[in-house]
Amino acid sequence: MANESWADATAVTLPVLPLDEEVVLPGMVVPLDLTDPDVRAAVEAAQAAARTDGPAGGKPRVLMVPRIEGSYAATGVLGTVEQVGRLSDGDPGALVRGRDRVRIGAGTTGPGAALWVEGTRIEETVSEVPGAVAELVKEYKALATSWLRKRGAWQVVDRVQQIDGVSALADNSGYSPFLTVEQKIALLETEDPVARLRLATEQLREHLAEQDVAESIAKDVQEGVDKQQREFLLRRQLDAVRKELRELDGEGGEGEESDDYRARVEAADLPEKVREAALKEVEKLERSSDQSPEGSWIRTWLDTVLELPWNERSEDRYDIRGARAVLDAEHAGLDDVKERITEYLAVRKRRADRGLGVVGGRRGGAVLALVGPPGVGKTSLGQSVAHAMGREFVRVALGGVRDEAEIRGHRRTYVGALPGRIVRAVKEAGSMNPVVLLDEIDKVGSDFRGDPAAALLEVLDPAQNHTFRDHYLEVELDLSDVVFLATANVLEAIPEALLDRMELVRLDGYTEDEKVVIARDHLLPRQLERAGLADGEVVLDEGALRKLAGEYTREAGVRNLERSLARLLRKIAAQSELGERELPFTVTDGDLRGLVGRPHHVPESAQDPAERRTAVPGVATGLAVTGAGGDVLFVEASLADPETGAAGLTLTGQLGEVMKESAQIALSFLRSHGAELELPVTGLKDRGVHIHFPAGAVPKDGPSAGVTMTTALASLLSGRLVRTDVAMTGEVSLTGRVLPIGGVKQKLLAAHRAGITTVVIPKRNEADLDDVPAEILDGLEVHPVTDVRQVLELALAPATAGSGNASPEVPVAA
Repeated sequence: MANESWADATAVTLPVLPLDEEVVLPGMVVPLDLTDPDVRAAVEAAQAAARTDGPAGGKPRVLMVPRIEGSYAATGVLGTVEQVGRLSDGDPGALVRGRDRVRIGAGTTGPGAALWVEGTRIEETVSEVPGAVAELVKEYKALATSWLRKRGAWQVVDRVQQIDGVSALADNSGYSPFLTVEQKIALLETEDPVARLRLATEQLREHLAEQDVAESIAKDVQEGVDKQQREFLLRRQLDAVRKELRELDGEGGEGEESDDYRARVEAADLPEKVREAALKEVEKLERSSDQSPEGSWIRTWLDTVLELPWNERSEDRYDIRGARAVLDAEHAGLDDVKERITEYLAVRKRRADRGLGVVGGRRGGAVLALVGPPGVGKTSLGQSVAHAMGREFVRVALGGVRDEAEIRGHRRTYVGALPGRIVRAVKEAGSMNPVVLLDEIDKVGSDFRGDPAAALLEVLDPAQNHTFRDHYLEVELDLSDVVFLATANVLEAIPEALLDRMELVRLDGYTEDEKVVIARDHLLPRQLERAGLADGEVVLDEGALRKLAGEYTREAGVRNLERSLARLLRKIAAQSELGERELPFTVTDGDLRGLVGRPHHVPESAQDPAERRTAVPGVATGLAVTGAGGDVLFVEASLADPETGAAGLTLTGQLGEVMKESAQIALSFLRSHGAELELPVTGLKDRGVHIHFPAGAVPKDGPSAGVTMTTALASLLSGRLVRTDVAMTGEVSLTGRVLPIGGVKQKLLAAHRAGITTVVIPKRNEADLDDVPAEILDGLEVHPVTDVRQVLELALAPATAGSGNASPEVPVAA
């Protein structure tokens, strides 16, 4: 009786045996590894308790509790230690049998190092009618039997069939390897045996359904593999039969795909040589197998050839006046380009009227190079040209291209080979006479993959491009009817051989009047739309536009002007939304400072006389050409103290070799002609001369600053100031001759933007004034000179006006 009462007690005090990431259900017999300190402590504590408190012959009891991520479950299983010995691997172990569920209570004390808790055994009662329970038992056994038979566990099937108790049958699912720890804990914590069996049945049913889906997928995959293998064998047999038939009767048996390509080639409107090449490739395709890589290459090549518009051409718009009107409406200024396009269309019209469309296999294409600073409209001009001519427009960006194959295409032997950008541009246009814009041609680079600029030599040569061969196509492509427009910022970056094949058109920048027209007619409507403002809600008068162009942005193009307009309109839109400004609103030049801040480029003539750069002797104003157009360049000269400075010439400002030589020439001329010019040059032998060009981070080179440096030195020696309104350019020789230079138009535009009113240029550059807009010449007083003496007479202020500002260390000429 003592043994039975000890075994049947409802309240129990047991040592805890934690099960990490594992669950044991009642009825299960599991081996445990005693090398785990927690397991060994629990077993030893149970053995000690059985010897002292338990009945004679009683087995040690433990409470097996799942421990998931360091947290214990609320329900455990009372287990008896059936045997202690060695496991199969030789480590010490114990065999424990699960008995009853125990609801865990508070912790307590006990012998040994184990954790002891108080618990209550859970009494199990069947809550449903016997008939429903029997159906549930039957269903579970059927599902378990089906799953065990798939695994080949026939012996276990008999054991499951012999289990009669609902609780024991439900707990038997704890042996199922497919159950997760969470699912087993759910079974452990379900106290009602029927509910537990229903849960176990549902889990088993879901697992069987997943197995059925996996088996179905595996079966489909296997059937697909078998079908592919069968199809492969049949195709190989078919190829062998075709080969035998070709050998017997000398005719090739054509497959369906090759029949389709042959029909497409014969039906396409291809040039004769292209048709012959395409039919040869079709014959190769007929002889190749479907699995051959060559077949894939041939099919891709045939598709490319058939998609090219070999005989498609856009009808040129021969309304010359209408084309010129389109160009004038879309772009202000740029008369040189507009005249060249108008001439091209006029000549095309007359040749077409006389039946001279094709002469010697070549048509009348054009290759123009638009060279100018950024923002003058080179790229957008290409689209306007296409619009005026009634042709398709394609833009090809060449900036950063370093691979020759980008132009001429890849050889077909390479994986992923493609035709070059020129062929793709013609294909994209859908006609053989589009307008192709080769954008940023001066940014093309070269490396170990070749020189793309060299590949463009044939493309842009009007005498050769009617037989252009792409490496991918390997058939002649007629590009003689294409109008190529190439854009560049720096002319010197274009290879000479490539530049020789193009007709050069310079875009030297806009005048202030042209910028006002562009801002009013083009930029302002576009920015009003982007700012969400309707026409008429914000109006800029001409004074505001002119001040934006002249004092807020000093550039050859209009990009910064458009940014300033966008900033101004955004400001007004924000003020309108905040209720700070009523619309419509007219912006005047007086409103600009409050909307977009102070001006950034105030002309020298508008500054205080004491703050001007030329307010001291030794500073002269020159003119230069940069990649962004013309610019004003200041030259500063000074003399070192004879006691502290070393004799000689010092040059700073990151100057090139040509500019350094110009400084030496200027100094040598003044030393040899100082007496003639009434300059005190006797002290130059012992005193160092320093010439500096501000903006020292910008490289500078060229001979055109010779007269500027001579004037700066003469001003320094004489103590006479250089006139603020005078700028000059020209190369100087040892005899004082002023030699011609380049970029006169850009330099005069820069002088006008900077507020200069008098410009000195070489006499031999007088012919270049024909290219300068009339409104610029009207605002400038241009003096062509032949000798540096004339420059000094024009640029230097009278001695009485400048003597008061002479440097103290420089004696003033008498």
